[in-house]
Parts: sequence; C-alpha cells; structure tokens
Amino acid sequence: MKSACLTGLTERRPALVNAPAGAGRRILVAGLLLVLSWAARGNREVLSLDGQWEIADSVAASEIPRVFARRVPVPGLVNLAQPAFPRVDEFWSRELIAKYVREGKMTPAEQTNYWHGKTGQDRNYFWYRQSFRAPRPRAVALLKVAKAQFGTAVWLNGRHVGDYAGCFSAGYFDLTPAIKWSASNELLIRVGAHPAVLPDTFPTGSDFEKNKWTPGIYDSVSVLCMDNAVIESVQVAPQIKTGEILVETRLRNYGPDADCELSHRVSAWKGGKTAAVSEPLPFRLARGETKAVLQTIRLPQPVLWSPENPFLYVLESRTCGDNLRTRFGMREFRFDAASRRAWLNGKVYYLRGSNITLHRFFEDPVCRDLPWNEAWVRKLLGDLPKKLNWNYFRFCIGPVPDRWLDICDEEGLLIQNEFFVWTGGPGWYKGYSRKHDVPEMIRQYQDWMRDNWNHPSVVVWDANNETKDEDFGRHIIPAVRPLDLSKRPWENSYNAPADPNDPVEDHPYLMYGTAMREGRGFRMEDLEKMDGAPRPKSLPSDTNPPIINEYGWLWLNRDGSPTLLTEKLYPKLLGPNATAEERFALNAYLLAGKTEFWRAHRHYAGVIHFVYLTCSYPGVYTSDHFLDVPRLKLEPHFADYVAEAFKPLGVYIHFWQPELKAGDAREFKVMLINDTDAPVFGTLELALEPKGGKPLVMAVRPFALEALGQQSQQIPVALPDARGDCLLKAVARPARGHPELSRPTVSRRWVKLVE
Repeated sequence: MKSACLTGLTERRPALVNAPAGAGRRILVAGLLLVLSWAARGNREVLSLDGQWEIADSVAASEIPRVFARRVPVPGLVNLAQPAFPRVDEFWSRELIAKYVREGKMTPAEQTNYWHGKTGQDRNYFWYRQSFRAPRPRAVALLKVAKAQFGTAVWLNGRHVGDYAGCFSAGYFDLTPAIKWSASNELLIRVGAHPAVLPDTFPTGSDFEKNKWTPGIYDSVSVLCMDNAVIESVQVAPQIKTGEILVETRLRNYGPDADCELSHRVSAWKGGKTAAVSEPLPFRLARGETKAVLQTIRLPQPVLWSPENPFLYVLESRTCGDNLRTRFGMREFRFDAASRRAWLNGKVYYLRGSNITLHRFFEDPVCRDLPWNEAWVRKLLGDLPKKLNWNYFRFCIGPVPDRWLDICDEEGLLIQNEFFVWTGGPGWYKGYSRKHDVPEMIRQYQDWMRDNWNHPSVVVWDANNETKDEDFGRHIIPAVRPLDLSKRPWENSYNAPADPNDPVEDHPYLMYGTAMREGRGFRMEDLEKMDGAPRPKSLPSDTNPPIINEYGWLWLNRDGSPTLLTEKLYPKLLGPNATAEERFALNAYLLAGKTEFWRAHRHYAGVIHFVYLTCSYPGVYTSDHFLDVPRLKLEPHFADYVAEAFKPLGVYIHFWQPELKAGDAREFKVMLINDTDAPVFGTLELALEPKGGKPLVMAVRPFALEALGQQSQQIPVALPDARGDCLLKAVARPARGHPELSRPTVSRRWVKLVE
C-alpha cells in the first residue's frame, strides 16, 4: 500500500541546485525597491478546518455512511465524539497479546489466531465530514492533515483525491482537480478505527504496555491555496560559527513552464525586526518539475537559542505565487564520543529531564481534550519543568501535535523525538516477532523528519525504543540521515549506534529484580558499592556517549496504589499495610536518591527519568506523578524531593545505611556537581536533625566548584547520644552572584539513631 498523497520527501529527493556565487550570500539593505518587490509577490491563503466535524463509522473501506449523527472535535480523538461511539478504542495489539500470554492472561493459540491484533469493535473505519468555502480561484489547493491514525483517505466533492498510510506525520493531498473555487466544498476524511486496517509491516505504533488504541485526527487540518511556483517545504539549518543559515527550499510547479524568483527575509519572531534579506534568486521550472534550492544567508550577530534564552527567528520565503513562514532558532547540538557529553552551541551541556508517553495518555480517562488545550500544554511543558529543573524531554513511543513542539521552542526545552517503535529484544516474548517494510519505513521517517526539523527544541532523532532490529542501522537511518542539514544525532536503542558520536541509551532499572523476582534483590545500600558507571555489556557501544533516559521502577498510580509492575515491590519495602501517603513519600525519596546518584558520578551525558506524563488507571503497567491531571497538580513529595535532585548545583550524600550508632564518630562522603558554565562557591552544611526538629549536630565547610565541575568532600561528624528517626541533610548554599545557582540544594537521608 504505497501512499497516493503528496508527501514531499516520500519521493526521491531532487538534486540540489546551489545558488550562484553571491546570489544568496549578499545581505541587502531593505530599500524602497526591495520592499515593493517583496510586497508584490503572491501570498498563500491558509484555511484552518479545526473545529467541530461530523463523524460516522463503517465496516467496509468503501462504505461511505449516509447519515452523520455525531460530532467530534478536530484536532482530537474519536473517543471525544458526541454521542459517544461504543467500544471505540478496544484493540489488543500483537505486543500486548504477547505480554498477556507470558502473564497467563491469554493462550498461545490466541497469539497465533490474532497475529494482526484483536479488535473488540464492530467497525473498521471512521469517516469525518466537513464543508468549507474556497477562496477566489488559485492555481493550486492542497489539504494538509498534520497527523491522523490509522491511515488517511480523502474525498473532495465526491472525488477520491488520495491516501496516506502514515500515522505520525503529515499527509498532503492535491485538491486542485476537485475543488470548487468561490463556493462551498464537502470534504470527507476516512481514518482506520484500529491499527489492523493497515498492512502488517507498516508502522502503526508498537507498545507492550498500551491497553487501548484510539483513532482520530489528532493534529490540525488546513487547506492551502496558492499560485505557482509552490513552496513545498523549507529547511533551515543554523551555522552558528559563521553566523549563517543554510536554507533548502523545495519548489514545485503544478502549471506550465514558468520563470520565477525566490526570496527570503529573516526577522525576529517577537517584535518582527528584520535581521537579514536575501537577494532574489531567479529560477525556471518546467511543468510538473520539483526542484530543491540550497542557499546560505548571512545573519549578523545572531542571538543563540537555548533553554535559558529561547530566542526565535522567522524566515519568510516567497516566490511569484506563494509564501511560507518558517520559525527557527540559532542553535547547534551534538554528542561527542571523546568527552562523552552533549554539546549545545559549542559548550558542554548536561541534560536533566523526563519522558512523556502521550499516546498512552490518550487512553487515560482524564485525557479528554487536554492535549489540545493551549494553557494546559504550556503549563505542562513550560512552568512545571522549570520548577523541576528540567531542560530535556524524550517524547517516548509516539509523536505529539505540532503545537507541542512550538511551545517547546518558545519555552526552551530540548527534545529527544522518538518514532513509535518498541519491539523489544531477542527472547523477550516467546512466539513474538515484528518486521517492518523497510522502504515504507524510510518514506515515513523522511516525512516525520520533514515535519520536525525546523524546531530548535528537537535535538535528537530517536529511531526506536528498546528494539533490536538491524534494519534500522543498516538501512533506515543511513537512508534518511543525510536529509537533515542540521546533522542531528540519532539514538538507536539496543542496536549498534549509526555514528561514532551518536548517543546510546541506558535503562538501569535497579529495582527490576526486587519488584519482579523472589529473593533479596537490589537495596539502596548497594549504591555505596557502585561507581555509577554503565553495567558491563549493558550498552551497544562502550565508546559512544551514554545517556540514561529511563530509570526508577517505582511507579505508583495517582491514588498511591502500586501498578502492575510494582505490586510486589512496595510490600517488600514497606510491608503489606502501608498507606498511600507512605508509598508516595518513599517513591519520591528513592527516586530522588537515584537521580542524585546517577548525576553525581558523571558517567552519563544526561539523566532522564521515566515518566512525567502517561496513563494511570487500574490495570496499567506504569504511571506518572500527578494527583490532579487537569489542574496539573504534582504529588507534593515528588515535587519537593525530585526538584532538589535535579538542581544544576547537585548534592549527593553517598550514604544509604538505615541506621547510625548513637555516639559514634564517622565520616560522610558528600558529592557536589555544577551543571553550569560558571564557577560557583559557597558553604556546605551537613546536619543530623530529628524529623521536624532543630539540628542535633552540624558541620559547615566551604566548597568551590569550577564551571561544569565536580568534587567530593569527606566530612567528619560526631554523632549525638540520642535515639529515634532522624534526617541526615546536606545543604549546599551558593554565594551571591550566580543567577542559575541562587538557591540552596538539599540532599536528604532517612536514618535511625540506635544504641
């Protein structure tokens, strides 16, 4: 099933046409003639079709419903339809069935019989219907469906205009032959009701822990009207060392042979001040020809984009009949094998953050329309991450709507953007396997990259999650990597990295054995014997820079009950009669301690926790840390302990014994790190205090950390002759003059003073 829609990069990439020497490099003063020439060129008209649509369902792909009795929001999901459809997202994927077979919830025969998945619905398709009034006649009309699942087919005024199999990237459809200009038009969009309507080898999402699969048009829909030459896409690649941007403009001519000009203007996103204007570049396109033009534009004294200063520019590109605005930031990001670090804008940059599994959240009963609520998303990605001292997210096993990445650009977040593939390692599940159609994967990865590569927030392409499949390193990544002019790194999970400097992921779930097996398992005291380095043979490469982007294995549901993966863990840690409050407190304490440990030892380029937002209801495997998702109220213990553990000035007490002997004299090792590129100095306090009381003893000494530095101090303490539960607390208090390090950082240990 090859896509019949216009997918931009799904066809063979056209040869690049470099601008003649000087044609794209000279910056012109915006004089009167240039301004008049710019204003005289054509403008694209964009008709947003977001809003309420009519919707109906069918069994057959060709069975267009006669009656549309329900309405549904776009963007959104079909489970938001009113009146509601019964059993709208009931589908058991091959991955979940394999997990159920191992858990004894389904039989091996069911795994065989439902190899393509099992649906609990009596439908295969949903049909969306909307009418719109087209503007005055233009040469070209295209429909853009930014994201929909599972598979998209489009009819305009009763005429079929195209199909698109992608679930995680935009489909473009040529409406020109069917559109009625200056009149009303009826648009039909058909999507699959479940993944099994698409070919088995196409990517529809694979997830061993996802219980429901909800279809829908979950990103914006718009009609684009313009004249030739059409700007199909623009890619902007910052070159911060030279103060330039590399601009690739893909042009297409839908009409007869034509001569035209291509011009660009760069301005600040806020305020609109012009920063640079390119000299018009003449070009000629034959009928039906597509051409990619590569130009370099000088940007004097550019302001660099970073999480600390997310400054954005806008590139406006124009031809004789079309224009397109592309927002970008001047930033460069890479990993480096020699230093084993991430580098942002030429400097080492430590990564701190978490994961979001939005497609799991889609199945959460409280999800509703929250992912398309601007204020909710901005708080989720802006306000709260700053309070938790995060600068990095992995959007895990499933993409987000385009607006999410816009907000990340504006708020200053670095994103590891992961394609929705998780098929596990060899022997994970008996009888399970999944192979993908490599040419189709390449087409869809190209489209996915095209949709996202102008976002400065997107800094890593993540090919898959916890997947062992040589096709990614041998075929898929090599085919698409050269398309990204910004040369972002790729992360390839269990497979060998595709480049010597690409990052490799580690998921050190130390408590997996404690939670899932009998026996002692891991205890936090074991950290005192560990150096924080990756476990032997745990990574696909020992020389590539490692990053932790999952750890913990401590999940609790939002009501404080254990999830399926931790229901045996918490009775071992707290006993069978622990309260939800006790579990919440321990969860935060242990997660913060592990965070401090991994960060303090500096063996990883980043420490990324799992998971900030996902689904939470009875029967799920993982969960997040919210008490109230609509209000985005975090569990208070988590907000307290984890925010401290992720501060740029990090503190870690390298001590995990549950008891201390009263009256003893001993030393405690305290480790400090500085994630910023400025030195910091101040005082380090180590105190032992009863819970809620004044310190029983305190030691104070100075500390000084170089930029990006680390140090350890051995602090002697004479323990008091007291008894009972206490808090061992290290506090690093930076001196004034360090804006990013203006607050003290606290590390805490729960101990009991005994005889």
